[in-house]
Amino acid sequence: MAMHTMRAVQLSETGGPEVLGLVDLPLPEPGPGQVRVKAAAIGAGGPDVLIRNGTYKWMPPLPAIPGNEMAGTVDAVGPGVARLPVGERVLVSARELPQRGGCYAEYICVSEAAPFVLPASIGFEDAVSLGNFQLAIALLASNGHLPAQTVLVPGAAGGVATALAQVARARGLRVIGTASSEEKRAFARENGVSEVIGSDAAALPERVMALTDGRGADLAFDHVGGPLFIACLRSLAPFGMAVSYNILAGPPSSDVFDELRKLLGKSLAIRTFSIHTVDNDVAQRRGLMEEAIALMAAGKVRAPRATRMPLADARQAHELLDRGGSLGKLVLIP
Repeated sequence: MAMHTMRAVQLSETGGPEVLGLVDLPLPEPGPGQVRVKAAAIGAGGPDVLIRNGTYKWMPPLPAIPGNEMAGTVDAVGPGVARLPVGERVLVSARELPQRGGCYAEYICVSEAAPFVLPASIGFEDAVSLGNFQLAIALLASNGHLPAQTVLVPGAAGGVATALAQVARARGLRVIGTASSEEKRAFARENGVSEVIGSDAAALPERVMALTDGRGADLAFDHVGGPLFIACLRSLAPFGMAVSYNILAGPPSSDVFDELRKLLGKSLAIRTFSIHTVDNDVAQRRGLMEEAIALMAAGKVRAPRATRMPLADARQAHELLDRGGSLGKLVLIP
């Protein structure tokens, strides 16, 4: 009977978007201590691509269902569940699950401890951006308690970058961003970036110094690597820190320690960052997400605009992700 199946997007081998197939699977039943969540919105993003092409360090076993965030409603509970009633609006983040992925599906069964309760003021499509705000809060905390005034966010139209800009601005910080096109510059401004400059790495330090009266930025967040990382270092203020949270263009080719010694008078720091650092720290990990939910519920940050696509079009969504052209959050609707 059709009633007892659900649709999901699955891959049995890794590769390009073509490996994603729409499948019918048995409707999962919640076991003891589990709840079943019926999806209303599913986030599509970078880690899903890494799962699809098999390069993710935290790869689930094949056949795998990608997807690391789902918002919806609890529609069934297993024996012994006390925390979440049927009808509760929730967010499921794969950061709370035993393995990554699993959310490109109409339903998911998870431990009742895993979901986050969503206040009525946060819509389902907005909720699937909360993982980026959780990440942004963690990134901004990575300099310990050094006071910051200015943060530099290259590639300011990206998902994590716009979340960073919004959280930083909610804390009264000035955000300098870079973007490569007028459309991206407008989108960055829409999402809290105070000044947007061109994305030429060679000119970056000079432009940042000009905007900060020669002082530089206190924090720089780089997800590209390569020459841009060195440009970020050269854009820092005394006691500043560059945070590398991805290296899409590979590591810098020049000697980073040598670069730091050349800038010795500034006492600079470097941190590499991964949200997986808090994988085993439940209180910290959940606390970061609860803070993100509170910020969004209070209207201090808002989800970037969503591009909606049917779950059945996950392949096309991944083609968009691979091209890197879309602005805002890609949201799959079951």
